[in-house]
Amino acid sequence: MLFLDRLEAGHRLGARLAHLRGEDVVVLGLPRGGVPVAAQVAGALGAPLDVCLVRKLGVPFQPELGMGALGEDGVRVINDAVVRDARVTPEELAQVEERESEVLQRRGRLYRGARAPVDIAGRTVVVVDDGVATGSTARAACRIARARGAARIVLAVPVAPQDWTERLGGDADELVCLETPRDFYAIGQFYADFSQVEDEEVAACLERATGRSHGSAAGAGRVDREVDVVAGAVLLRGQLTVPEGAAGMVVFAHGSGSSRRSPRNRFVAEGLNRAALGTLLFDLLTEDEERDRANVFDTGLLAGRLADATGWLRGQPEAEQLAIGYFGASTGAAAALWAAAEPETHVAAVVSRGGRPDLAGLRLPAVTSPTLLIVGGADLTVLDLNRQAQAQLRCENSLAIVPGATHLFEEPGALEAVTDLARDWFTDHMAPAHV
Repeated sequence: MLFLDRLEAGHRLGARLAHLRGEDVVVLGLPRGGVPVAAQVAGALGAPLDVCLVRKLGVPFQPELGMGALGEDGVRVINDAVVRDARVTPEELAQVEERESEVLQRRGRLYRGARAPVDIAGRTVVVVDDGVATGSTARAACRIARARGAARIVLAVPVAPQDWTERLGGDADELVCLETPRDFYAIGQFYADFSQVEDEEVAACLERATGRSHGSAAGAGRVDREVDVVAGAVLLRGQLTVPEGAAGMVVFAHGSGSSRRSPRNRFVAEGLNRAALGTLLFDLLTEDEERDRANVFDTGLLAGRLADATGWLRGQPEAEQLAIGYFGASTGAAAALWAAAEPETHVAAVVSRGGRPDLAGLRLPAVTSPTLLIVGGADLTVLDLNRQAQAQLRCENSLAIVPGATHLFEEPGALEAVTDLARDWFTDHMAPAHV
């Protein structure tokens, strides 16, 4: 395994392509799996994102084996060797082409809607996929870009076979690949998470990119990008999302054993985004630091990182003059309250989900930010700890109990209830920042 998922692969690929920053670049992702990778590359380069519609032509009895590809503008690439070795008849090939052509047209309408394709004439085009296997799809994409007037084509992928440059046949002007491992059987073997990308995710990536390209300042269009958060002497990876007309920002402090990719925190974050609240989900520790379990439970260290991230966030144009709140989950709630007790953080509000506020200890009476403690009704031990911690708070505070919910809020409707409570608390207490 070389990559955790497509987001990590895209982040690393974007860093490798840093030499293209400042050029007139358009990034084209290959649906479906290549689009999340391409979205990270486009964000890193500050470039517009579009799809390059290509459909692999799979061998009838082994559809994962590509015998060619179809693309926009009538581009057709056939791998004669695969067709010959698989003994595919002309009639079988024609049937596959007809079926995939219909899918190609339908997905174009689904992904772009009424939007016209991004104009690539005379520009540098970066074609991105989540990997190369046979190379048929990538070759078709490069030929599509060439037919649409691209001045220069860069084909960039996270992983490919060692002989991948020979397979591409000169269709790209520059080839970029992060890893070319031995014993290459399938792209998915090099990802820990290679789950299928749905059409809705592709459309959402394009929508977010469209908002980003319309402006990066808060209020000038949605921003959704991977960031490196500066916290003292370290860089911490994060995801910054700022809806158009954002009323405030919420910084997430995840619990032990979790990260910025926590599905529960991301669920809550998406609910806050729908309510015009921006979010920053970031890793409180570096990968090396996470190997020492003592760091995971070092509340003072994590609170310091959260305070540093708050200062970094206030320096970002998307968050300028926006109030900032904290959402802490599990042990991350203690770090959120500890950081909120620091006078220089100027935190507008704090929400704890299934938190351990007791771990903030003597810092609790110093918290001045309005604080909401959310606990599952069936999480009896944590509920008792929250009641004890609440008694030490001197700020405006409230304890909300989600009936029947356990510590992880896995019950139907439980996480939705958390999201609604957090949304209302932040919305009621957000005000323009005064720092």
